[in-house]
Amino acid sequence: MSESEVEFASLAANTTRVGDHLLALGATADIPDASVQQLLTTAARLYARKTDEEGRSFTPLADGQVLTATDVAVTVMALMQAADLNLFDLAMWAGRAQPVREGRNGNE
Repeated sequence: MSESEVEFASLAANTTRVGDHLLALGATADIPDASVQQLLTTAARLYARKTDEEGRSFTPLADGQVLTATDVAVTVMALMQAADLNLFDLAMWAGRAQPVREGRNGNE
């Protein structure tokens, strides 16, 4: 792994560890809204770039992680509003050609 890969993996692991800990404590009020905005914005951009432009195919969830339907619906609706998209727009994107899925994580 390159130095930047190691640094980014460490940052992601630390952010996940702290975030999961605060979620378990019910202490999310202690996390600044702006920090959540920054993380979600960057994560969405990275996922879109890797899947759309690099043609990779992998689940957006980390191994062993689960999101509830509420987690997904609340986040997707907020992202759609922020991007001024509606359900018709989303349906058009869902129907476009997708890269061939090589495996679960895109490199199998």
